[in-house]
Amino acid sequence: MQPLLLTLTLLGFVLPFSQFVPWLMKNGLNLPLLVQEAVATRISAFAWADVLVSALAVILLIVVEGRRSGVRGSWAAILGTLCVGPSFGLPLFLYLRERQRQPRQARRWEH
Repeated sequence: MQPLLLTLTLLGFVLPFSQFVPWLMKNGLNLPLLVQEAVATRISAFAWADVLVSALAVILLIVVEGRRSGVRGSWAAILGTLCVGPSFGLPLFLYLRERQRQPRQARRWEH
């Protein structure tokens, strides 16, 4: 499971930035233009609204499940969600949680 989650984490970083970096190179960090283009059509506003709600849900999951499971490095998944998006933050958190669980599960089967 860990290799799959790392692959999804990488894709969750590369795919969004493959679209954002060329825009950034062309327009610079023009926040008013970014917002204008993000809501230029109903379908783009729909997509951004979906991403924002998803990001809030992912952050809530990371905070609650991270505390409950004691996942180390949860802050990195929150930061990744805020800086890149839920497509990066969620698989990163799931990878961190799975990596932490793995040794514990392995020990359980040894006894």
